[in-house]
Amino acid sequence: MKKSIFYHAGCPVCISAEHDIVNLIGLENVEIIHLGHEKSKIKDAEKAGVKSVPALITPNGNVLHINFGASIEEVKN
Repeated sequence: MKKSIFYHAGCPVCISAEHDIVNLIGLENVEIIHLGHEKSKIKDAEKAGVKSVPALITPNGNVLHINFGASIEEVKN
C-alpha cells in the first residue's frame, strides 16, 4: 500500500494534528514532511493540491486540509 503524506510547518496546530494522524493510521503508513525544514518539498505539496498546513495527502491523492495552521504562502516565506 502506498503511504499517505502529512505536510506541516511545525506550529502547535500542526504538531497536534501530526500526533493524531500517527495515532490513527500508524507511523508506518504515513510520511511526515515538515515544510519549514524541507523547503524543497513545498513545490511537491503545491502540485498535490496543498493550500494550507497541516494537510494529509491520501494514497489516492485526495488532499485533506486539517484545521488551519498556515497557508502555503506563509510557509514559503
